Amino acid sequence: MAFQPPAGLAEAVNAALALRRPLLITGAPGTGKSTAIESVATELKLGRVLRWQVTSQSTVSDALYRYDALGRIHAHQLGGTTDDIAAYLRLGPLGTALLPSGHPRALLIDDIDKGDLDLTGDLAEVLEDGEFEIPELARFEREAVEIRESDGEARHTITRGRVVCTEFPFIVLTSNGERDFSPQFLRRCVRFTMPSFTDPSAVRRVLEAHFGLNVDDAGPLAELIDEFATRVQAGELLAVDQLLAAAHLLTGEHAPQGEDRRAVLDYVLRELTRA
Repeated sequence: MAFQPPAGLAEAVNAALALRRPLLITGAPGTGKSTAIESVATELKLGRVLRWQVTSQSTVSDALYRYDALGRIHAHQLGGTTDDIAAYLRLGPLGTALLPSGHPRALLIDDIDKGDLDLTGDLAEVLEDGEFEIPELARFEREAVEIRESDGEARHTITRGRVVCTEFPFIVLTSNGERDFSPQFLRRCVRFTMPSFTDPSAVRRVLEAHFGLNVDDAGPLAELIDEFATRVQAGELLAVDQLLAAAHLLTGEHAPQGEDRRAVLDYVLRELTRA
């Protein structure tokens, strides 16, 4: 899908990059919050986007690195070698994003509002410092140890257990607006709110960009645009993915007609908050 940034998003991205601050994007599900970082990463050649999906159990420590202490103990009990501590360590997405690099890495922190109350404070502290320590390596007898990054088998040498960022990563945090954040956290972010698709012209731009065509004002896609925008205006929660799926069905080789068409649309465009 060709991402069409809403008005103001490009300026917010540029501000986040220039100020070396995370970009907090708020909006309803399906409005393209997570897609923005993919577009920027591709445009700026930042490489694969690192992803941290936040849950109520998430901690900043786990996002920095994971140490499999139980695995090491188990290997020792079985008589195996445990001298190679690197086999039991792996960087998390946040830790990988903060590795020394010649260019910024891109990191998506999805659903930040699902974390506990301490998560944003701990995250802001790490980002402000731009560095962190791995205590297990700081105490290890070898000065330099190679451990795996989060997004593959690539390894990076950690010296004296310390990771110091050289290029601040481009970080996008997404929020569904389900909770309020502290002023201390908000002042450290550049903030942007995604518009809802209540404007038919905005819906039209999404479809035209995705399908690479001009929407016929009298065709089935025009009717779909009006219906989608009208339902969102009425307060229904619908996602862009649903819109694209419906458009694909309406323009396919075996597009449904008449009552079948209505039944398919009712199935695909079901409100997300309804059981």
